[in-house]
Amino acid sequence: MRLLHKKIGNTLVIRPEGELDMSVAEPFRQGVDQLLEQHPGCDLCLDLEAVSFIDSSGLGVILGRYKKLSATRLKMSICSPRPPVKRILELSGVMRIMPVYDSLEQLAQM
Repeated sequence: MRLLHKKIGNTLVIRPEGELDMSVAEPFRQGVDQLLEQHPGCDLCLDLEAVSFIDSSGLGVILGRYKKLSATRLKMSICSPRPPVKRILELSGVMRIMPVYDSLEQLAQM
């Protein structure tokens, strides 16, 4: 699993590529946690533009990071999900607990 990252203000933007399924859930979790440790005190935005599919394992990692950040009063958001991924986020209830932006530009304006 390849994770690209950059900072926008106080937000760490992490961009996974490919499918977020059971086969990559653990490396995805480890990679995100490692980047969060390298950037303490940053909010997190997952840029899902390059994610073509997500299953319950990928959702579990996302929800776990949300819970971890919320416990420290940091914010988490998602941006640029493709339509099939956005639909899964809607059905799973993720969009009810964290903001989902259509683009990084929309996130930067917040």
